[in-house]
Amino acid sequence: MTTEALFRQDAYLRQCEARITHIDETGIMLDRTVFYPLGGGQAGDAGALILANGSRLAIADTRKSKQEGATPDDAVHVPAEGQGKVLAGLAVGDVVRAEIDWERRFRHMRFHTASHLMYAVLPHPVDGCSITAEYARLDFVTNEPIERETVEAGLAALVAAARPVAIDSISDEEMAARPELVRTMSVKPPVGLGRVRLVRIEGIDLQPCGGTHVGNTSEIGALRVAKIEKKTSRTRRVVLAFA
Repeated sequence: MTTEALFRQDAYLRQCEARITHIDETGIMLDRTVFYPLGGGQAGDAGALILANGSRLAIADTRKSKQEGATPDDAVHVPAEGQGKVLAGLAVGDVVRAEIDWERRFRHMRFHTASHLMYAVLPHPVDGCSITAEYARLDFVTNEPIERETVEAGLAALVAAARPVAIDSISDEEMAARPELVRTMSVKPPVGLGRVRLVRIEGIDLQPCGGTHVGNTSEIGALRVAKIEKKTSRTRRVVLAFA
């Protein structure tokens, strides 16, 4: 059974009721979830599953299932260590309430949207990215120097512009016919479900992305460049943090 990934259309959902469909040594799978699994450069969500008896199972991470036939939406909720007693009380078919760590997720959303703004600020190919609760890291393929002041000023202007962020989609076939939409060299478009999810920042950026984003660039808040470094002869790394 494919997990219904509720966060794909509404990244602001903080909880949902769900039924356990699978339990093994890797974690717990649900028929629907608000938890984003690690992928596309974005860290997996943490939070908790609340059992019918009120017990709370802490979830330390979320990963994509490696079972045969699994889709990109099939998420495995990885329990934190030391919860054997609570885990022993779980069974397939049980109904639980899935709750994400919202503060952590919202930081992911702000950083992820900020990383998309970077494509407008620095129009170079990207060969690697990482979105966490503490920073957003992007590796740009360029020999040109990158100036901290230029990046910070460009981001500040785009955040202040308060541009709406919308979710759209095209077919896998349309995606294959429009390779120019792919902006990253190291992350493949989220294909395999028949439709490819697109993130559109009005007047700024349009690209395939399966991650979670804010609804308006103004929600990102103030940013600063924490680090700029030369990684290779052809790559410059930029690390963003909240100001």
